[in-house]
Amino acid sequence: MNKRTRFLYSDKDYLDGLKTRDSEIITAIYYNHIDLVKNLAVKNSGNEEDAEDLFQDAIIITYKKIVNEELELTSTFRTFFYSICRNLWLQRLSKRPGKVIDIADVEEYVPLSDSQEYEIHDESENRERLYLKHFGKLSSDCQKILKHFAEGKSVREIAQIMRYKSEDYAKSRKYQCKENLKKRIKNDPLYKELLDNEEE
Repeated sequence: MNKRTRFLYSDKDYLDGLKTRDSEIITAIYYNHIDLVKNLAVKNSGNEEDAEDLFQDAIIITYKKIVNEELELTSTFRTFFYSICRNLWLQRLSKRPGKVIDIADVEEYVPLSDSQEYEIHDESENRERLYLKHFGKLSSDCQKILKHFAEGKSVREIAQIMRYKSEDYAKSRKYQCKENLKKRIKNDPLYKELLDNEEE
């Protein structure tokens, strides 16, 4: 997408484009909001991979609210989308042991309704159950690596803890383990069921 044209969409364009799953609009939403989501994650005990996952989940939640005619913007789309990401990230941080939940905000946000928070919580719970089911089937080595990365440890620290010969090997093992986990999840019938529910 051309940098000169990617900002020329209105909030209505975003809503209409998401409703029809217009790939150009979804790309525009990504380009215009991913830095915001990355800032949120990175400044609050996360990383850029966490931000990509956050963005994807927030898009799905927003899409579902649009097609179910449950979304009426009382703010800008950017503020609403940030609020969804913020809520999702708060829930994920709350499940990390020893983490103090105090978000350093990078954007204005709007409080979500009880029904919106419940929906986000329900979505997160389903995905977490699926994740944990297949995480437990990984090798002990893979589980340790992914757990260390999730806790925010650096590649150097993980290489030392796992006694790997180099940081590059630690990166390679992390990639292999994550891809293995993704493959297992995508082959699970529950994953396909979740996708079907999202498209209803």
